[in-house]
Amino acid sequence: DGGDALRVGRRVLVGTTARSNPAGHAALRDLLLPLGYEVASIGVQGCLHLKTACTALDDRCLIVNPGWVDAQQFAPLEAIAVHPLESFAANVLRVGTTVGVNAAFPRTADRLRSRGYDVNKIHIAEFHKAEAGLTCLSLLFDDLSGC
Repeated sequence: DGGDALRVGRRVLVGTTARSNPAGHAALRDLLLPLGYEVASIGVQGCLHLKTACTALDDRCLIVNPGWVDAQQFAPLEAIAVHPLESFAANVLRVGTTVGVNAAFPRTADRLRSRGYDVNKIHIAEFHKAEAGLTCLSLLFDDLSGC
């Protein structure tokens, strides 16, 4: 499932959830290894997808909900924990150097700002009611010049 696959540089983290199993991980690994990507299976508990529990802030750092995913699985990447009162705040969306954060999570947004990230709060209250996050609502393209 797309919500269980997170690319961080040349590493693809794949959540083990009700929607993505070890056979799927192996198939993805077989496809990506020849292209120079490492694929790492990540244990997730208490939420629907890996990207509900963590997303990339850049190629060196993740934001995580430590109640849903053990940040030690991401070594050597750095992990910043969401504010304890904002369990769904780890689903952020990086676009260039800006990190989009659900406006319902101001404490986590402040944590990221204090670490030097350019944060843009985005209001998605109705989508949030169905556990949707910013990565669920986005399709990003690196380069459209060839279109």
